Amino acid sequence: MKILVTGGAGYIGSVTAEELLAEGHQVVVYDSLYKGFAEAVPAGATFVQGDLADRAAIQAALQSHEIEAVMHFAADSQVGESVVKPAKYFRNNVVNTLNLLDAMVELEIKHFIISSTAAVYGEPERTPITEDFILQPTNPYGESKLTIERMLAWYGRAYSLRWASLRYFNAAGASATRGELHDPESHLIPVILQVALGQRSQLEVYGDDYPTSDGTSVRDYVHVVDLAQAHILALKGQAEREGAIYNLGSGVGFSVKQVIDVCREVTGRQIAVSYTARRPGDPAVLVASSEKIRRELGWQPRYPNLRQIVESAWQWHSSRA
Repeated sequence: MKILVTGGAGYIGSVTAEELLAEGHQVVVYDSLYKGFAEAVPAGATFVQGDLADRAAIQAALQSHEIEAVMHFAADSQVGESVVKPAKYFRNNVVNTLNLLDAMVELEIKHFIISSTAAVYGEPERTPITEDFILQPTNPYGESKLTIERMLAWYGRAYSLRWASLRYFNAAGASATRGELHDPESHLIPVILQVALGQRSQLEVYGDDYPTSDGTSVRDYVHVVDLAQAHILALKGQAEREGAIYNLGSGVGFSVKQVIDVCREVTGRQIAVSYTARRPGDPAVLVASSEKIRRELGWQPRYPNLRQIVESAWQWHSSRA
């Protein structure tokens, strides 16, 4: 298929573009480079620099490249920032997605996959989280993604849009050629590895007073290549399903302290840590069950454990140091 990947110059988007190309698809990356990097775009993809706020530019890209499906990764995704800048998140995530969907409807493009988040669940009563849990986001980031999912349900009914939403929390790890790079970096594993490489003096941990076994928050981690493959499976599955929602997770939670310990083992380096107050909007525990996507689409992670994820990330980061 001819697939447009928004945010394809970013971390998850670029790896997904890489995987799509490997499977023989034609890929057009649409990215403003607001957060992405041109060098992350795979060599076999066509790159269009454009903003999702520009409806005419989106429609021109879709039309000129005869796009048949869209995978949507472009979004602001920082929980803490969303609490203090909610307008930014609703404008960039919701309004810009609406621009994209309206351009697709105008051109009768019927296939849409969105990168969503486990933040739509808020503070769950129990874990692992399944797709039928109550949706009660505790931050504007999660609320913005939930709003998009609700829009998609109505667009599906009105315009026969076939869509799928993949909810996950912590993408991590690296492919052989692409890894996690943000400016500034705020995600746990790459920040820890930057400390191990001497690129920053210490890791600042937000909160050690959560109601967890060691006081630090608990998350599950999914390898970025496995996430990319899940998006591809979701697109293939649209022949039989529309409006599908899938969680992506390992089903096993790791606390921040446990992740630090695994990073110390993998790198063989000392990692200095300091503790500070919790970030607003951060739930204590988020662990997702991926049983539904395993059962319906046959998703089978290649890198199912945290050590494999950290090893791949360390190999990528250390090769660039």
